[in-house]
Amino acid sequence: MNAMFKGSKRFVPTYIIIALNIAVYAYTSVIGGDFIDTNPEVIWQYGQVNLLVLNGWYWQLFTAMFIHVDIIHLLGNMFFLLIFGFRAEDMFNIKEYLFIYFASGLAGNLLTLVFGPEMVSAGASGAIFGLFGACTIYIRRAIGQSIISALMYSFFLLLMSAGPGVNNLAHFGGLVVGLLIGYGSAMKRKLKATYEYKYSYSIQS
Repeated sequence: MNAMFKGSKRFVPTYIIIALNIAVYAYTSVIGGDFIDTNPEVIWQYGQVNLLVLNGWYWQLFTAMFIHVDIIHLLGNMFFLLIFGFRAEDMFNIKEYLFIYFASGLAGNLLTLVFGPEMVSAGASGAIFGLFGACTIYIRRAIGQSIISALMYSFFLLLMSAGPGVNNLAHFGGLVVGLLIGYGSAMKRKLKATYEYKYSYSIQS
C-alpha cells in the first residue's frame, strides 16, 4: 500500500499557496486602506461578482480564490489549508495536488455562478474542500475499503460548515470535484500496482 501513497517531501505547495494568499491579502489591504476588512471596491474588482463575470469579467473566477473578505476569513481558510494541504502532499504529486486545488476551486466558483447569478463571493474554501474530499476518499479507496464512510464524513463536514454568509455552493462544488479526482487517482494507482505485480510475477515465473 505504501507504494500507492506518493510522499512529496521534495515540494511544499501548501506553504506556497498559503504565502500567495497572505501576499494577496497584504496587497488588497494596502490598496484598500484597511487591514482588518477588505475594501468592498477591492472585492468588486477581484472577488467573484457574478453579474460582472456574466458580462465578461471571467478572470474573477480565478482571482476570487485568493481574495478574502477579512482577516478572520483568511486565517480560518489558511488554518484548514495547512491541515488538509499537508495531508494531500503525502498522497499526491505536485501536479495532482495543484490540479485538485484549482479544479475544485474553479468548480465551486462555476457552481456559484450558475446557481447564484446575483451573488458576490470570495475565498479559497472551495479549493480547500476539494483537497479534503480527495484525501478522504483516496485513503478509503486505496486500501480497498468502502467509500460510503468517506462520503458520509465529507458531507457531514459540508453540513457543519453551512450557515449564513457562507458560500455553500462553492463548498459543495469543490468537495464533489475533489472526491471524484481522489477516487480516480486511487483507482488508477491501484490498477497500476496490480499490473506491475502481475507483470513482475509473470517474469519471475
